Amino acid sequence: MTVKTMLCAGIAALTFGTATLAQDTSYTVALDGTFAPHAMPSLSGGVEGFNVDLANIIGERLGAEMDIVATQFSGILPGLAAGTYDFVVAPTTITEERAASLLFSEGYLNTDFQFVVAADAEEVAELEGFAGKIIAVNKGSVYDSWAQGLASEIGWTVESYGTNTDAVQAVVSGRAFANVAGNTVSAWAVKQSPAIKLSYLHSTGLYWGMPFRKGDEELRAKVESVIECMKTDGTMAELSVKWFGVEPADGSAAITPVAGFGQPGFEGYVEDDHALGCD
Repeated sequence: MTVKTMLCAGIAALTFGTATLAQDTSYTVALDGTFAPHAMPSLSGGVEGFNVDLANIIGERLGAEMDIVATQFSGILPGLAAGTYDFVVAPTTITEERAASLLFSEGYLNTDFQFVVAADAEEVAELEGFAGKIIAVNKGSVYDSWAQGLASEIGWTVESYGTNTDAVQAVVSGRAFANVAGNTVSAWAVKQSPAIKLSYLHSTGLYWGMPFRKGDEELRAKVESVIECMKTDGTMAELSVKWFGVEPADGSAAITPVAGFGQPGFEGYVEDDHALGCD
């Protein structure tokens, strides 16, 4: 048995085998409290959303108090580096640049581009199917620059709006054929309105992971072991249905644990033979 396997076995026993574990550990974690449906103001006070639930479940399974700080995303990663936060629970895309200075968990959600169209609109099976159509986007977003960059190739017209909510409303009112945004944000919009439906999904091959400071491999292993368990025991799928209104697709990051610790192909990934699940 390798040292890391022994570590993981110990983590699993701590996490899943002791229901009466005292909460004598606490973690301060951060997220963007305005990024619905991942985190957003709750009518009862505080914040709610997919990543809020995810953070709380991680805390429960580790027997730890979770101090969830809602703040602007621009200050979250610098705050992690400064030691203000123990780790980050805001959706954070795993990139080579970020992995050079941060330690990432394995991906827990795919971060793709999703189109939204009117509920009675024709089905679109490929990007070329939007040729000649008006595509509404949130001005200044990555979706705006992506769509503008493909305008001449696809043959669509891009109209930019101040918020993604306004861009979605352009679809509802018929001023645009489709809106493109992040897959979870689009799913949330459809969940809120019967006037629209999900359309073509453009895969980016990217994932959201949880960032830790370099050197915090032990904490990453604890948290990632919980994430892997949530993938295999159905908890992550339940959260997807609750907040996005969709079941995770076969092979998607939400239900597919990854061998080792971290995301393969990125700096900080550690090969390991620990059990992928709740054992």
